[in-house]
Amino acid sequence: MATVNMNAAMCEAADTVRVGVILTAVPDSMVICEEGHGLEYKSRTDEEVKSFSFDQVVTADNIQSFHPELLQPLTESISGGYNGALLICGGASLENMTPLIDHSTIRQFYPDGSAVDLLSPNRETLKRVAHPVLGSLIGGLCEVCVCSAEEAYTLYETCRDTLKANAGSISSRCSSLFSVAVEWKLHPEEVESEVCRSRLQLFSLAGGASRTDLRGVCPLVKVVEETQSEATASDKILPSLLNDALTGNSRTVLVYCLHPQGVLDDETPSALALAQTVRSLVTKAFVNRWCPRATEQMIRDSIVDQRAVMMSQGENDVHNTIRLAELTHNLQIVKDQSWEKRREESKKIKDKTQSCRTQSIHLHSRDSRESTNNMKHLQTQLKQEMEKHIREGKGNVEKVLERVARIQQLREALREETLKNGASTEKSDLCQQSELEYSKAQERRTQLKEDHGRLIQEEVETMERDLAQEQLPTEGPQRELLVLSRERRVLVLQMEALRDEAQQAETDLQNLYQKHQTEMHCLREESLQVFRVFRQVCEEQRRMSEDRYRSVLLEAVQDAVYLSAQNQQLQADNRQLRKALGELKDTLAVRGDPTAELSSQLQ
Repeated sequence: MATVNMNAAMCEAADTVRVGVILTAVPDSMVICEEGHGLEYKSRTDEEVKSFSFDQVVTADNIQSFHPELLQPLTESISGGYNGALLICGGASLENMTPLIDHSTIRQFYPDGSAVDLLSPNRETLKRVAHPVLGSLIGGLCEVCVCSAEEAYTLYETCRDTLKANAGSISSRCSSLFSVAVEWKLHPEEVESEVCRSRLQLFSLAGGASRTDLRGVCPLVKVVEETQSEATASDKILPSLLNDALTGNSRTVLVYCLHPQGVLDDETPSALALAQTVRSLVTKAFVNRWCPRATEQMIRDSIVDQRAVMMSQGENDVHNTIRLAELTHNLQIVKDQSWEKRREESKKIKDKTQSCRTQSIHLHSRDSRESTNNMKHLQTQLKQEMEKHIREGKGNVEKVLERVARIQQLREALREETLKNGASTEKSDLCQQSELEYSKAQERRTQLKEDHGRLIQEEVETMERDLAQEQLPTEGPQRELLVLSRERRVLVLQMEALRDEAQQAETDLQNLYQKHQTEMHCLREESLQVFRVFRQVCEEQRRMSEDRYRSVLLEAVQDAVYLSAQNQQLQADNRQLRKALGELKDTLAVRGDPTAELSSQLQ
């Protein structure tokens, strides 16, 4: 049964936490030394130059060198069966730090310490569970099986978007954890082979190392302080997970991104000291192996033994009852670790996500189809009314006015339907949300200003309390120097608050400008669409009028030709009759008929 217990199966190996530092800028007060493994820094309050040693120090230009030095060894150790943790502090990005992964989850941690599973549709409560064989686990956590690194990274991006949408304006103050679990059989040909189990945790930690940072204090600061003082670890999920990563079964790498701000910079020395302290922490990493069937059978045997003890000692023993409940819970955890059940739960999550996405696409397609059909129907009606108006021409004034009003109604209906289709839909939504977005931005700025005011007031109260506790004379250079140093801290806070408020206002202004540009573009598209429809109707009207005029002109020409032919025929008939009449008169005159003479006189 030794193979069941991971700790008994493999020897522990002490390993210090590796630390890498990224500098977005290198001021005059900072020098990179020891071939990129050290840093010398001189703060504004201390004349002495302080030296710091790290595993790697790089600038933003050569951040790619982190991969062979820090990240690649971490992923290789995970492939060897060790747990690994990558801690990102100070605003560094995970985009270029995603290793090959096989099984992934993500959790979101709010500033108040609460945790949310971003893959759970029901947002179930998460809690840390300690298992005697599997170690530390998170109860109530949803997991999704993936087949490639690309699919896992897509899942990560989706959850990051969900985090931003859920947290809203405080998303920058929320930490997150992206967890990857990998298992493989050591002897695939055996049915009950030992399983090698490793896990990679990618922490993205919000906040700063300084107590006066307006973003809040990084969770890593509190965990390191508890570790140094050997205080009882916090029972909250994020601190306990960080404590395991820094002192437990894990090979850990910390990447800290520093943004030196010059003279008024309290964050840089605090961050360097924090990173230096983390580098001195020692973890106890070992290869994780276990046999699911043997573990399950061992717990079942323990349950049988415990029930036998309860039967012999009586079922009223509270200790035995609690022990039986623990064993039953541990057995259920082992059952939940089977890959068959994991794949089944993962499929349910994917199906539900895909169902929501398909339903959304179907609704959008149906609305688009209905809008297109309505537009075609309105265009057909408008065309028919225009043809009828041109064909019938002038008539009863009331009928003409009624027809014109109906044409105008059809044009308005067609215009409204056009607004619901294409880019005009976005324009309409943006127009309705403009005031709402402005109100939200104003609320964010007001809330930020209130938070800063509250933080500065707390700092002033702390300063007054510390000055009252100092055993110094009421007057003198020492007290004046102490007062000036405390007032400088308050002044730094005020300057940082003003800078953050200005940054927030600039961001809001940029967002409003972008929305204004989008609305203008949509208005332009709407106008062009209306003009296109109007031009199409006008062109159709002009074509119909031209056809009507052509037909009238053709009929007039045909009538003229016909009348001309009839006139010529009548003239020919008239000449023929005149000729016949002349011949008749000549004949009568030769015969001496008095009728011919009378006829001649009448003519």
